[in-house]
Amino acid sequence: MSRLVSGDLTPDERERQLDALAGLYGEQTDVRHPFAPLGDQPLHTRAELRQHFAGIGPAPGVSRFTPMGIVVHQTADPEVVVAEFTYAGTADHGEFAVPCVFVVRVRDGQIVESRDHIDHISLARALGFLEPLARTLANTTGRAPAAPTQPG
Repeated sequence: MSRLVSGDLTPDERERQLDALAGLYGEQTDVRHPFAPLGDQPLHTRAELRQHFAGIGPAPGVSRFTPMGIVVHQTADPEVVVAEFTYAGTADHGEFAVPCVFVVRVRDGQIVESRDHIDHISLARALGFLEPLARTLANTTGRAPAAPTQPG
C-alpha cells in the first residue's frame, strides 16, 4: 500500500503489488469502511479489492506513506484480530499521521472480513484532498440538516 501511495513503482511492480495485496483476501470477503465520508461501499470479492487498490494512485506531493506503531490485539475469537496503527508520512506540506483501527477476520490464512476504521478526514488532509472532499460532501449531501425544531 505504501508504495502505491508514494508512487515509486514501475508498471510491472505496480501490477505485482496489486496482485499481492488482493491475494491477502479470500475469493469471497466482506471489507467495509464504516466511517468513509462518502458512505461505505462494501467490497465482497478479491477482484473488487484489487480494483479498489488499483484506484489508489500516487498522491501528489507525498514522498513517504508508511504504517507505523502496529499493535495487534488478540480477541476471544481465534479468527479475529484488531490491528491498531498509524499511517505516517511526509507530504509537500509536512509530516502527517492518520490513525487507523482494523478489525479483521482471518480464515485459512486469508482475510475473509475486515472493518477498516480510518480517520478519513486526516487522510484527505494529508494527501491534499481535503478541499475536493469538502466540495463533494457539500454537493452530494447538501448543507448540514437544520436543527430540529422545538415542540411548541
